[in-house]
Amino acid sequence: MNWNILNDVKQLELIDQESHSKLVLILKHSTRCSISITALGRFERSWKESDSNFIKPYYLDLLNFRDISNLIANRYHVEHQSPQILLINKGICVFSQTHLDISYSDIINLKL
Repeated sequence: MNWNILNDVKQLELIDQESHSKLVLILKHSTRCSISITALGRFERSWKESDSNFIKPYYLDLLNFRDISNLIANRYHVEHQSPQILLINKGICVFSQTHLDISYSDIINLKL
């Protein structure tokens, strides 16, 4: 899986712009949390490269970029969680899952 690394606050503007042409997925991941590691592994094993045709995936290491994680929570009106997946469509978070509820099939089958 080819993640786009989210490591700069300015990328949030780009994400909003990109979300007008395709869905943007943001994964907030903690490298020290076993649940986060499990959720990441399950998601990556399910991902198909063809999914990149309609979803652009971003990866946020929230331990190193907690300020961006906090801005994401405020910007998209979601409670901070880890791990957490958000889907952004037209600048709005339209879907969010956390912990072991993160489901590849729920995301891929989402009809927007």
